[in-house]
Amino acid sequence: MMTKDQDARAAVPGLVRGLNILRLFKRSRPHITAPEMARELGIPRSTVHRLILTLEELGFLQRVEGTGAFALGPAVLTIGYEYLASLDIVQLSNPVLARLHNETRLSTHLAVRNGTEIIYLSRHAQRATAISNVTVGTSLPAHATVMGRMMLADLSPAELRALYGKDPLPAFTDQTPTSLAALEALLIEDRRRGYAVSTAFFERGVTAVAAPIRDRTGRVVAVINVTVVDATIDPRYLHGELKDRVLAAAAEISAVLGAPAAGAADDNAEMRQAAG
Repeated sequence: MMTKDQDARAAVPGLVRGLNILRLFKRSRPHITAPEMARELGIPRSTVHRLILTLEELGFLQRVEGTGAFALGPAVLTIGYEYLASLDIVQLSNPVLARLHNETRLSTHLAVRNGTEIIYLSRHAQRATAISNVTVGTSLPAHATVMGRMMLADLSPAELRALYGKDPLPAFTDQTPTSLAALEALLIEDRRRGYAVSTAFFERGVTAVAAPIRDRTGRVVAVINVTVVDATIDPRYLHGELKDRVLAAAAEISAVLGAPAAGAADDNAEMRQAAG
């Protein structure tokens, strides 16, 4: 059995570089030129050119006509949807999210964390409104979203520091925490409540209530939420009946995943926090 160091030495450089090219594309940056790829990855333009040709031939990149830039191709989307479809949690949670959507007449979502971002795996949208451009597969910064905060609240202080270091956190509204200390203060309160609520935290005009989904070990493996767009909502309903419905839905999905009872899950979380 190879060690982690041996695994790293056995990595295929060309494959690593090709994947790093794909990782450059973001929701906020859909088009990138070859010179930009070479400069940002620190590899020769000739190498980038060969990698682009290969990725283009396989359908992972496509040319943007008249710009000299490239965009992600349909093969990336296909793999992404196959990955999402392979996750049991999506299938297990969809009936619960659909019911929560029907009961509240609000949009409901499921997301997981990938590093410092959350990725939406499921969405049951409110027909009357559209929530910005959030769709299945959308990634958003964890520190600036209420769903992300629920995922981050499960981390120990040491895990949180390792994830963010000392760099400033980008702001999206006046409420976004821009330092690790400010983020930790929010997470302490989220952890104490067991759910999180935000209004215009990431995007103006959007109010959200989020609750964690736990697996059999008690770890938070996903988060669900309901969102209200461009509407005034009674705080008593927000922190009362609506919060209760979201928590109940999260508990139902967690139970299917074999999560321990609420008290035991809280004890496990406190032990991880102390260990950090």
